[in-house]
Amino acid sequence: MKDLKGKNAVLTGGSQGIGPYIARALASEGVNLVLAARSADKLESVAKELTKLGTRVIAIPTDITDEPQRVVLLKRAAAELGQIDILVNNAGVVYYSRFSRQEKAEMVQDIEINLMAPLFLTREVLPDMLERGTGHIVNIASLAGKKGIPYEAVYSASKAGLIEWSNALRLELEGTGVDVSVVCPVYVSKVGMFAVHGLPAPRLAGSSTPEGVANAVIKALKKNLQEVLVRPGPTRPLYALNALSPRLGNLILKIMGVPEFQRKMADSASSKDKSSTG
Repeated sequence: MKDLKGKNAVLTGGSQGIGPYIARALASEGVNLVLAARSADKLESVAKELTKLGTRVIAIPTDITDEPQRVVLLKRAAAELGQIDILVNNAGVVYYSRFSRQEKAEMVQDIEINLMAPLFLTREVLPDMLERGTGHIVNIASLAGKKGIPYEAVYSASKAGLIEWSNALRLELEGTGVDVSVVCPVYVSKVGMFAVHGLPAPRLAGSSTPEGVANAVIKALKKNLQEVLVRPGPTRPLYALNALSPRLGNLILKIMGVPEFQRKMADSASSKDKSSTG
């Protein structure tokens, strides 16, 4: 989709975190938007801001883990905007916790929001996209899905699943006119847990800005990229080394200071604020 103007998109997790940044980038390209999230007030605030950019923006409060609400979301999106050209599965949650202490409810939520909901939403929009021979799914994963990160083990599992499902689905849909991209950021500054705790990411690990993630989404759509890694400095060589030797990958993470940083995040997270959602 080299020209996004006039396209219609559904964006989950549109009320906070990187969601508003992605929404702003899409609206700036002339994309009409349906924003979904659980927080009605925050969602309306984002929608009100974006309408000033000259596109249609509709807020639909939705719990994407609930099937009836997912159905309502997509039906209303089609009724309000028409055909859905783009689905951005952005909503996500991460819990910083020692795995041995993580509550089962948190583990279920990690998998339901980060992995299952994107699968179900994509399954619902695909038939119409395939019939028209056009459409694009963009999944927001994480570099934690490329190399598992301690103290967010379940999150890493959910994002690894999202990445490999995205890759498999893209190959399955080859030649249909429907494309799939996955965007994998490193630590994202200014939002989520970093905004709450004010802890800078490990210097050697680096961080990406929410604007950088939003730009990656636009790049994935316009250039039809399979996978976009959002991290300063050389990234793919590091994951190539990990593929050759996971023990070396672990050592690299230690040198970067990632395990120690993650432990501090887990220890500082209280029962009330230890999750970061988008």
